[in-house]
Amino acid sequence: MVSSILSMSQFIIQGGTKLKGDVLISGMKNATTPIIAASLLTDEECILDRVPKISDVEKMLEIARSLGVKAEWVGDHSVSLKADKMSLTSLDKKMFKSMRSSVLFLAPLLVRFKEAILPEPGGCIIGNRPLDTHFYVLQELGAIIERQSDAYHLKIDKFVGKEIVLPEMSVTGTENALMAAVLAQGETIIKLAAAEPHVQDLCNFLVAMGAKIEGIGTHTLTIKGVEKLHGAKHTIIPDQIEIGTFAVAAAATHGEISIHPIVPEHLDKILSLFTAIGVNWEIKGDTLFIHHSHPLKAFKLQSLPYPGFPTDLQAPFGVLATQCQGTSLIHDPMYEGRLGYINELTKMGANAVICDPHRVLLTGPTPLYGREIKSFDLRAGATLLIAGLLAEGETVLNEAEIVFRGYESIDKKLQKLGVQIEYKP
Repeated sequence: MVSSILSMSQFIIQGGTKLKGDVLISGMKNATTPIIAASLLTDEECILDRVPKISDVEKMLEIARSLGVKAEWVGDHSVSLKADKMSLTSLDKKMFKSMRSSVLFLAPLLVRFKEAILPEPGGCIIGNRPLDTHFYVLQELGAIIERQSDAYHLKIDKFVGKEIVLPEMSVTGTENALMAAVLAQGETIIKLAAAEPHVQDLCNFLVAMGAKIEGIGTHTLTIKGVEKLHGAKHTIIPDQIEIGTFAVAAAATHGEISIHPIVPEHLDKILSLFTAIGVNWEIKGDTLFIHHSHPLKAFKLQSLPYPGFPTDLQAPFGVLATQCQGTSLIHDPMYEGRLGYINELTKMGANAVICDPHRVLLTGPTPLYGREIKSFDLRAGATLLIAGLLAEGETVLNEAEIVFRGYESIDKKLQKLGVQIEYKP
């Protein structure tokens, strides 16, 4: 549920600007949150670089601090974490319940404490996201889990490795399995593992801490348990979703921007769809250039686990579809609440038909007009910001604070690209 504080915050956007300039990409939110949790697996210091200053990261750090972890900013985007003196008694349960990413603490806390009573994690309302896969992997490795009203009682003598076939390619489920397995007795094989760039980044961080993981980047991970992990220094990967969001904004406004740093192989599916649409792009080194692109062609998009198209970018591509010639089909089978932004786009003039909770048809090109609209979740909020860039006149986006959960200083970055945008807290 969105708080009354969030509902008061606004972005006010003057539309009609073609983006022009350079964008510096932040570290990836979805890599940073599990890596913060993984730092609790050792009592030695871990240093993380390219950490995005976003509210979800701040919340994860606050939860860690409430456990007694020494977590502090030691540079503009660098964080030091040392979990040598932890206690469950001081856990900030309200903060833990306020965000979905807190589920990533399950395995590390079990490893460290052997027993914990933890509240149920919260997060964005984008559809049904049960904890079944998390509990399944922990139980398969030896944990006992009991439900207690709105909390869970977790116990473990020791994690013991085995072969696990995940019920679904859950990203955070894979991450919890990894964090349990690296210090488990014996060998663990995780089949149908998620292979997203942020899962790979967690694997690389764990390896830097002394873990033994094979198959990184594939759907089968083999982990040989070790006795102890040590501290490590790690640089978070650039945010694949932020890169895609700015690239869509440039393409939709027929702008000219450069985006860096990037990891080209993380963008394969995104860039191949851009090519099909007619977006004019090129890569030089670690920089993606989006050039003036017109006309744009309708497309079909289905979000799938990596290396498929990322679900977090289907909404921005929904806005792009309003500027394409013909009818585009967007299918997101993963979450049934991901299409809430469509109603707000329709208010702005989009020609859209929601076929069912997972599919929408968008016909374009259609002009968009400034309206007062609201964010539904993190990615929908960023999407409607792009719609505001395209729209004629002024767009007021309410519940704007949600966007800062995943995009660092997005208003300032857009201002540098020539956009008239104001944030009112």
